[in-house]
Amino acid sequence: MNELLNGIPWAVIAPILVLQLILMMIALVSCLREEKTNGPKWVWVLIIIFINLIGPVLYFVVGRRND
Repeated sequence: MNELLNGIPWAVIAPILVLQLILMMIALVSCLREEKTNGPKWVWVLIIIFINLIGPVLYFVVGRRND
């Protein structure tokens, strides 16, 4: 198992993981602060958390209301 982890290029993957985490946190804060969303807010929170990269992007494109 240790040999498998040593072969991963962490210098490339680590910044992508950090950006993904930042995007997820921004989407969660935005979702929780919004008064109304397109659909139930709890569903958007689950989508943001469990559908890693696509979930926050979906929330910003489809989930936010522009009233």
